[in-house]
Amino acid sequence: MKKTGSLRRFFAEHRRYEVIALLFIMMIVNQGDRATLSIAGASISQELGLGHAQMGWLFSAFGWAYMLLQLPGGLAIDRFGSIRVLGLAIVAWSLFTAAIGTVALMPVGLAFLAVFVFRFLVGVAEAPCFPANSKIVSMWFPSSERGTATAIFNSSQYFAAVVFTPLLAWISTRWGWPWIFYVMGAAGVLIGVVFILRIKAPADHPSIEAQELEHIRLGGASLTERPTAVVRKATLGETWKDARALLGQRMYLGIYIAQFCISTMTFFFLTWFPVYLVQQRGLSLLDAGLMAAVPAICGFIGGISGGVISDWMLRRGVSLTLARKLPIFIGMLLSMSMILCNYVDSDWLVVLFMALAFFGKGVGALGWAIIADVSPKNSAGLNGAIFNTFGSTAGIVTPIVIGYLVQSMGSFNGALIYVGLNAAGAFVSYLLIVGPLRRPDDKLQADSGQQPTAVTAA
Repeated sequence: MKKTGSLRRFFAEHRRYEVIALLFIMMIVNQGDRATLSIAGASISQELGLGHAQMGWLFSAFGWAYMLLQLPGGLAIDRFGSIRVLGLAIVAWSLFTAAIGTVALMPVGLAFLAVFVFRFLVGVAEAPCFPANSKIVSMWFPSSERGTATAIFNSSQYFAAVVFTPLLAWISTRWGWPWIFYVMGAAGVLIGVVFILRIKAPADHPSIEAQELEHIRLGGASLTERPTAVVRKATLGETWKDARALLGQRMYLGIYIAQFCISTMTFFFLTWFPVYLVQQRGLSLLDAGLMAAVPAICGFIGGISGGVISDWMLRRGVSLTLARKLPIFIGMLLSMSMILCNYVDSDWLVVLFMALAFFGKGVGALGWAIIADVSPKNSAGLNGAIFNTFGSTAGIVTPIVIGYLVQSMGSFNGALIYVGLNAAGAFVSYLLIVGPLRRPDDKLQADSGQQPTAVTAA
């Protein structure tokens, strides 16, 4: 009882840990939703008689909506608040996910269109997710903890694969593929309700202690998401002007390009990887689900490690540029190892190289921490939306390109080279394009003789 009381007291004194825990759980479900079609893909393609290119278009449906809605989603976050927008989005994407299961009751000719439309709507609802997460982290965490916090919610994609890939494969084998979507939809609605009830801005939280509030304020947390007058009065023309200004800065453009490259690896894992294991490696769906969990575990470990190491370097006095970039360089070099899968026959070597690749991808997935570090204070949502637009564009390009590569070449060899080259692209972008990492607002204040603030990503 004493230990339980101490634990309760610990979380009462560290409300930000509850926040990141809920974000992590929510994102596990979110990433599980994204992976549903890849798990059901082999069954759906067989049932509907679809080729690799057609499946590539189905996999891309999410990416089209996710990309097109990034800017509107970022504006909604800046205007209405990340917590309100994200809470409603969780419930919406979960309902659309559940609806995909109903296409099993439709005629074959209609089913393809229905899957595409429902999957597109999932992308619409999920569009504000990562920008909202980034803004919530910037409200609750001091800059010295932000890399770790961001790595926690970002690594959910791997943990979700560990939990849901074998589970959903078993559900499909036991009850049929529609139940994959019903189960994930129900889980999402549940976590959405919990999120709406529990998450609030620090300045509005009824039970946060004054000591923690002061700690995160001094560390650069923004504490509130009440929109400023500038944001409330911004016109569409002014918004596009701000977007063009961000795209015109070399640092941001390099970060955006790198995010496209890194997201290519993410979307390969979320779409074609289980199909690769079943069709090219000859595994059963259940075995593929179990095998896919191994690289996912390594990706999760890598994701947490990258954030922790980056924040540790910051606390040791290392510059922001080196602390964020070094894990990315190491991670992208490791990620290129997936190309070696083309030259081995043993399944365990495939798992080894994929595990190494996704460990590296996890280590280097610091983009959201960087966006929180360098975003202009009154354009955090917009900057996060542009950043995620580049990432979500990979969600369109990756499944379609891989689908046509596999269909034309008769194997996944070209697809693995394509994904590995994108890891090299991220390395080159951070090395040659991005340059020093800094917030332009702080530079302007320094140039005008004002004291730069530590506030980030308001």
